[in-house]
Amino acid sequence: MYSLVFYVPETHLEIVKEAVFAAGAGKIGEYEACCWQVKGQGQFRPSDMANPFIGQSGLLEAVDEYRVEMVLLKEFKDAVVRALKLSHPYEEVAYHFIAIES
Repeated sequence: MYSLVFYVPETHLEIVKEAVFAAGAGKIGEYEACCWQVKGQGQFRPSDMANPFIGQSGLLEAVDEYRVEMVLLKEFKDAVVRALKLSHPYEEVAYHFIAIES
């Protein structure tokens, strides 16, 4: 089992969550669409080669985003990553997995 952590702007929060839920994430026993989320602020500076969804190349940008966490079984990992990347507005999606022993 894994915990998926990703960051997403508020404008796309529900779209991205629904996509990864549909791909198999967020199921705990008889419950589905389970996650934990908290609002924060991310920052980045796009390079001259980037095509940013928000901000301009070469300029530091701060964006209100959500950190979202949810569990998933190993068998759904590839499908969840595909869903995350396809539904997320950013050119480079910030995410990571944490292995869970239970």
